[in-house]
Amino acid sequence: MPYPTTRPATWFVTGTSRGLGLELVTQLLRRGDNVVATTRSAERLTAALDGADPARLLALEVDLADEQAVRTAVATAKQRFGELDVVVNNAGYGFLAAVEEVSDAEARQMFDVQIFGTWNVLRAVLPGFRENRSGHVINVSSILGLTSFPGWGLYCSAKYALEGLTESLAAEVGALGIDVTLVEPGYMRTDFLRSQSLGLPATTVDAYPSIRGMTSTHQAMPGTQLGDPAKAAAAIITVATQGGAPLHQLLGSDSLGLADARLEALRADFTAGRTLAQTTDIPQG
Repeated sequence: MPYPTTRPATWFVTGTSRGLGLELVTQLLRRGDNVVATTRSAERLTAALDGADPARLLALEVDLADEQAVRTAVATAKQRFGELDVVVNNAGYGFLAAVEEVSDAEARQMFDVQIFGTWNVLRAVLPGFRENRSGHVINVSSILGLTSFPGWGLYCSAKYALEGLTESLAAEVGALGIDVTLVEPGYMRTDFLRSQSLGLPATTVDAYPSIRGMTSTHQAMPGTQLGDPAKAAAAIITVATQGGAPLHQLLGSDSLGLADARLEALRADFTAGRTLAQTTDIPQG
């Protein structure tokens, strides 16, 4: 549905303490919109936003894996600003390890943030969106929700799940006046690859020296990434304000290149397996 033009829009954004989320909140406040920003540290967020109009910002410390806490946060947001217009599920972190090295606890923690946290937000906001027949859900995925690399199995699995969840959601609510967009950035020049945002396994296996090398390479990458988080945040605002965005909105030339390569690889696989695929039908007639 059309983005509100006669009043400030109200955004609900998760994962706002640093990186893309912080940049998005900064730009939204500068625009004069209202922002409900969930974070692990409201103090850190407000310090980073020094000088922001407090009347426009509601910073909330929310455990996204706690469904009731999320519902309370959404209710608090509505009490403060009225109905929500745009929800951006941005919270997340990286994790570099071989599949074998990922513990059960590490896997569950990743899905708590990336999937169950997102699902909690969706359950809390969709009734209001349906009632108003308006609203926009923007789920921040990654190019690693469309392709994968060794060492990124846990992160990719969560992002792949987010992609499937979001595609189904879009098909379900499109006729209800609700827009849905997946944003799939490539590497951005944020803290994503630094220690506070990049998880590593508690134990490692000697059989995967290449993944240790990949980890070292990524830990040395901050400051050299191609993507500009300020431009990515501006692109997310464009998606919401101008409408007409595709379901999959790639961000970054690296993301585009990897997506094109993935399409070619999938087509090659489908072609190679076509003959065998056709042998498994029950004969008709």
